[in-house]
Order: sequence, then C-alpha cells, then structure tokens
Amino acid sequence: MRVSLIAVGTRMPAWVEAGVNEYRKRLPAELQLDIREIALAKRGKNADIARAMQQEGSAMLAAIAPRDVVIALDVLGKAISTEQLAQRIAQWQLTGDNISLLVGGPDGLARECLDKSSERWSLSALTLPHPLVRVVFAEQIYRAWSINHNHPYHRA
Repeated sequence: MRVSLIAVGTRMPAWVEAGVNEYRKRLPAELQLDIREIALAKRGKNADIARAMQQEGSAMLAAIAPRDVVIALDVLGKAISTEQLAQRIAQWQLTGDNISLLVGGPDGLARECLDKSSERWSLSALTLPHPLVRVVFAEQIYRAWSINHNHPYHRA
C-alpha cells in the first residue's frame, strides 16, 4: 500500500526531511509513505489568490494516481483519532487501495481538490505550519501501523 502526501511547498528545512525520513524508514515495505511536493504558485503584492490556488490545485490533481482514494486535509474537516486512522489503514490494505492526502498552500485547497476528495480530515483545530504537518502525518502513519501490528511504540 502507498500513502502519498501531496503538499504545496518545496525546499523543506533539513529537520522536516530528517523527521519524515525517520518514520519512513521505520515503516515496512508493504506500507510506503510518499511525499510529493507541489510548487507554491507565485504570490505578490497584487496577486490573484484564486488563480494561485487554482494553479496549485491543478498541479495537485495531476499528481494523484488514477485509482487512489483522495482525502483532503482541511481545518474544517472531520477530526479522526489515531485509532480510527489505524482502522482505515487496515481497511485500505485489505482492499488494496492507495491513498493520496492533499495539503493546500497558505490559502488552503482549491475547490477542485475538495470536490475530488472522498473525505476531509483535520489534523488539529490548531493552525499547524506546513512543514510540521509533514512530520506529524508521517509519525501518525507509523503510529497507526504500530497499533495494527501490536508494536510497543503506541502505548495508549
């Protein structure tokens, strides 16, 4: 199974790469974590934000594999627990589904991305910086895997 985090933003700080890579290397080969970076559309003093979001959205949609289950990470989305994520991952592994999770830019996700998504999840009611979202998400994928395999990493 492949889980892809398709996120607007490139050139992440070294600590982000190190954090994501730490959890990625802990995952077994049958659960791959893929980070796909989408360039931030140009924004200036008189930028057309709607156009910038549309450009980012088009690039994100192009990065989704044809049969992937698409989920939008959105502040207004449904809060899910780690245990619920573990259950979802187990279901997806049984059905052979691959997942694409979308993380928008500073102005959020384009309408087309929200429309393409079968679900909307919120990682937190807090506003998280985009680099931190990558590390938190990678850790949660690993934690969910550890729950499903009775690994001692997750001690609820």
